[in-house]
Amino acid sequence: MFLDFGMSELLLIGVVALVFIGPKDLPKALRVAGFWVRKARTLSREFQTSVEQMIREAELDEMRQELKKATEIDLEKQFHETIDPTGSLAESLKPPELPNFSAADLSAAPAPKAQPQPAAETPQTEAAEPAVPAIAPPHDASQYTVPLKQ
Repeated sequence: MFLDFGMSELLLIGVVALVFIGPKDLPKALRVAGFWVRKARTLSREFQTSVEQMIREAELDEMRQELKKATEIDLEKQFHETIDPTGSLAESLKPPELPNFSAADLSAAPAPKAQPQPAAETPQTEAAEPAVPAIAPPHDASQYTVPLKQ
């Protein structure tokens, strides 16, 4: 990053240096000035690279933190919160609770007592309930086959 010196300013500096330093010591002074300019450039380059490295490390730390947050997300919970935030959909999809008809439950419950009804209340003209016909056994399929001619 060279300062904004024009050609006329450099020429003026060269003439002043020639007058004050002299032609004999001018090459030695220019070598020393070149050495310090190189030294200043390398220091500024090192400073610039160290600042850039610090910026990269800071960005890497931010990226590490974002990645850590992304891996800690519970996807199933986020999915349920997005699709069904109130929980009503999951509740409506649950199967109904069925009663348990196990033998232990039936034996533990007392059997209801049948109370005889008085004969006066039941009318004699009521027809008995029709009987449900029994299901016929399957037929023998051989009676429907036709013998093949040979």
